[in-house]
Amino acid sequence: MPATPPQPRRTVAIILLDRVVALATATRRVLTGREDVSRATWVALIAALGVLIATVVSVVGVLRTPEKLTPVTLDPPPSVEQVGESPSGTPRAQARPAVTSPAVPAPPPATASSVPPAAASSTRPTPTGASAEPTPAALGADFAITDNALLSYGATVTINNPGSVPAPRWTLVVTLPRESLGISDVEGAQASRDGAVWTFVPDGTTGQVPGSASVRVAFRVNGSLTGSAPKACTIDGAACAGLPN
Repeated sequence: MPATPPQPRRTVAIILLDRVVALATATRRVLTGREDVSRATWVALIAALGVLIATVVSVVGVLRTPEKLTPVTLDPPPSVEQVGESPSGTPRAQARPAVTSPAVPAPPPATASSVPPAAASSTRPTPTGASAEPTPAALGADFAITDNALLSYGATVTINNPGSVPAPRWTLVVTLPRESLGISDVEGAQASRDGAVWTFVPDGTTGQVPGSASVRVAFRVNGSLTGSAPKACTIDGAACAGLPN
């Protein structure tokens, strides 16, 4: 069986013409089939058909001769000189470059010659002993028996400061001949014992010996009337004066 030849391709112009002819034929059939159509209706239909035919002719002409169309031209981009000026000729405000503050040079290192005299003098070492507090003088002590009883006696130790600087602390040591002897009624000091050795340190009333002044420590030795005098007495390691032989 021979192959069916291909149908020719219909263009847009041919399709539009076919539609116009079909529309005209359909209009004629409608109008011829009615007897009461007025003249004005005929005129309106003929005008509409004319407008449609003119439109089809224009479209067909454009499609067949596209080269006759007026090309649309685009304006070239403005140049750099044109951007910098406004249409009226007044120069536009251009972006100013960022203003950078000048670099501040670092100050030169301080040298020995650039140091102010006051600062230089303040860095000098203080001479040895210039700010040291004066040292108190060595204390002295005097032992004395104040009264005798049947099996006890009273005693006092006067601590003297020969210097002008107050002495903040001191230590009085009294050594009795036997451990059986005791000490009571202590005034002006706090006492502690180690066998026959008694140690006295300042209390609240005698915590400091003023310069060129003295404080007194009183106590009572109990246990025997004879042979009970202290064997030794020292103030800060120095022997007391006034011990009985």
